[in-house]
Order: sequence, then C-alpha cells, then structure tokens
Amino acid sequence: MDDQFWYFKRCELFEQLSDEQIRKLEVQSKTKTFDRKSLVYLPDDATDSVLLVVSGRVRIYHITPEGKEALLAFIDPGELFGELTVIGQSEREEFAETMEKSQIVSIRAEAIRELMAEQTDVTLGLTKLIGLRRQKFERRLKSLMFQPNRDRLIHLLLELAERYAVKHPEGIALRIRLSHQEMANLIGSTRETVTVVLGELQLEKLVAIHRRQVILKNIKALAEAINTKPPDLGFLT
Repeated sequence: MDDQFWYFKRCELFEQLSDEQIRKLEVQSKTKTFDRKSLVYLPDDATDSVLLVVSGRVRIYHITPEGKEALLAFIDPGELFGELTVIGQSEREEFAETMEKSQIVSIRAEAIRELMAEQTDVTLGLTKLIGLRRQKFERRLKSLMFQPNRDRLIHLLLELAERYAVKHPEGIALRIRLSHQEMANLIGSTRETVTVVLGELQLEKLVAIHRRQVILKNIKALAEAINTKPPDLGFLT
C-alpha cells in the first residue's frame, strides 16, 4: 500500500477508517511538495478538494481592506484545511502559505462526501472541526475588538500553549517559533508593539525568550492577568 496510507491514519478524522476506505481515498488524492513560503491557494481560487498536511506547516491568513495581513490559523502535520469545500464552498476565501518545506495531500471533496454518507464518525468529526475553527476565529475577532494589546498577546500565548506546549526547566516552552511580526499579525497589532509588550512580560518574569522560542515561566499568572483559566495541559497535573 502507498505511503499515503499512513498519512491518512495520522489524521484524526480518518483514523477509524478501514483499509478499504483508506484505499478509496488514496485513489482520489494526489501528493505535492511545496517549498518554504509557497502559496498553496489564493482567495477566489476554484476548489473541489480538501488538503491534508503530511509534513511541514501551513498558515492561513486574510489581507484586510487596509492591506494588513491577518493570520487565522496554523495547520500542522495530520491536520486538514480547506474543509469548507465539503459543504459547498466553490472558491477559496483566504490565503494558504507554507511556513517551511511541506508535503500536502489533496483529496477530492466528493471522496470525503462519500465517506460521510457511510461513516457517521467522519461526518461528526468534520462538523466538529468546522465548528471549533469558527469558534476560534470568532474568539480571536472578539479579542481584537475589545482587548488592549497586552491582553491580546497574553491570550495568544495561552492559545499557542494549548497546541505547542512542552516542558522546559524554566516553565513551559512553545514548540512553534514565531517572529514578532507573525505574532503581531495574529493579534492585529504591530511588530513594535509586540516587542514592547514581550519586553514588559520578560521584566515581570512571566516569560523568557531564547532564540525566538517563547517560554511561559508562570502560566497561571499569565492567565490571571486576563481573568481566564490557564489551558488544560495534561503534563502539569
């Protein structure tokens, strides 16, 4: 069986599928390797496929009417993107760009619809994926509208910790390394403001930064600073 079999099994949406169902997906998919900073698709591109990241990382973003970049999400290995195609979206609405050299599998949307008709787990999983992403986008939009820059940045750090946290001698390190500009794009701010706020958080001994890696030295204090609960990280309990 083709190596794509294992790529599909790494995706939570497909992990319960039989070998026969995986083979059907393989027949209706193709793999492509993209160099770093390559556009996978653009707004208004016609679409009839859902995409699965095999290796590397993809970022999803909009360009605002003011010409600024607004980051929406990072897509990691084993995760899908472009999933709205399955429920009828015929054109892309955002940019998808690789952050590093990436291998991506394109799956015909019709193949997933056929799976949904025979496998309720796939239907429920896709519905959950769409719902959680929309919830995250709306939460970020609310943050952009009503919170000051400091609170927005702390909220972002806690959100990143939910996905990328690892133990570190000084606290909790984030596996993903973002530039100040990328953080600014995620919170609707400027690179200069992010630099200033991170400096303040370092002086307060709430975070540390080593070679672009952010370390959350006191995650509970960070959460308390914005009146929220710290993320549920299993290795902290």
